[in-house]
Amino acid sequence: MSGTPARTDADAAADVVCLGESMVTFLPSRPGRLADVPSFGRGIGGAESNVACALAAAGHRAAWVSRVGADGFGDHLVETVSAYGVDTSAVRRDPARPTGIYFRTATDRGTEVHEVAYYRSGSAASAMSPSTVPFEALFAGRVLHLSGITAALSADCLALLRELTAPRPGRPLVSFDVNHRPGLWRGAEASPGVLLDLARRADLVFVGEDEAEEAWGIAGAEAIRAALPEPAVVVVKRGAEGATVFSRPAPPLPEPRVVPTAPRPPSAGRAGGGTGPATADPTADPTAPHTADPTAEPTAPHTADPTAEPTAPDTVTTVPALHVDVVAPVGAGDAFAAGFLSATLRGLPVRDRARHGHLMAAAVLTVPGDLTGPPARELADRLAALDDTAWGRLRLGPGWTGDDTEVRTR
Repeated sequence: MSGTPARTDADAAADVVCLGESMVTFLPSRPGRLADVPSFGRGIGGAESNVACALAAAGHRAAWVSRVGADGFGDHLVETVSAYGVDTSAVRRDPARPTGIYFRTATDRGTEVHEVAYYRSGSAASAMSPSTVPFEALFAGRVLHLSGITAALSADCLALLRELTAPRPGRPLVSFDVNHRPGLWRGAEASPGVLLDLARRADLVFVGEDEAEEAWGIAGAEAIRAALPEPAVVVVKRGAEGATVFSRPAPPLPEPRVVPTAPRPPSAGRAGGGTGPATADPTADPTAPHTADPTAEPTAPHTADPTAEPTAPDTVTTVPALHVDVVAPVGAGDAFAAGFLSATLRGLPVRDRARHGHLMAAAVLTVPGDLTGPPARELADRLAALDDTAWGRLRLGPGWTGDDTEVRTR
């Protein structure tokens, strides 16, 4: 019998599940102050959904778990993320809270003239909590990817991240990107201690050297590792200097856990609203509890415990950054995480994981928005395999992912 093979539960299981808020972002039509920009183009932005989209575009099975409003912006988010091949079936609609949006200028986030205007307070995603997200979906993948941004959204979101990073048998490998955003922390909890505590409970941590100094007052890659002794892998991103990876032997990644998908009623949607196969059921009770199955069999002992002593010395791997003709310096950190996770899923050595992170970041740096198609795997593998001298001479320009003439040497 010809045709497309039937999709099995094993096919549907995710390699990586990403949890976090995504927003509709409005990108300026030209440089300048927000007060002076006459028009904006619409896109999407969200650290965790960016990672999910990049991984799906690279050929992995990725899922995004979140909450969005029952509004047009929520429709756009879910449809756009789904179009990258990401499983959005666990995204919940909130009829009482809106989808977050934000506006930003075209300048580098690190400059004094950069402006970002967030409209996310009270958003649907800020209502994520241990009782409003589907734990069975979060624990279904080989990797669960989280970030510190979620912890800053609300007390409920922080409680959720503490629950997900708690040491327990059978949890997936927990990947945590610190993503320190000082402007998001407004409550009684101080971000430095919170983010350090969450990072120490993860298995794989991404942290920028600059944000570690800003958040924790810790300078230098070695000092950062000393503050994070528990995770098996700590990736310290050092900007133009590259990345330093501290790694110890760890259990193999678990196989995806097959989670039966219960049939959902046809989407009632909103009046005139779009519906689609990736849109979560808007009629579902947003407060209905979702709990992990306590009878589920554990898959692998990924249980980073802050009280445990490291059992093996680190291997330290430093990989220089690439020379890139930057178009827009946004989204590179998320892309780096996606590239590193992609190579981790493939079982590549640590050096090549970091190189794939740099290559994925370079793809985003050479386009205007937060997302773009990754380089073809054959091209990325060829570049990642270069010797140190050839790697150091690479220079990548706009369009390099699809045009070898933009892969130049210095």
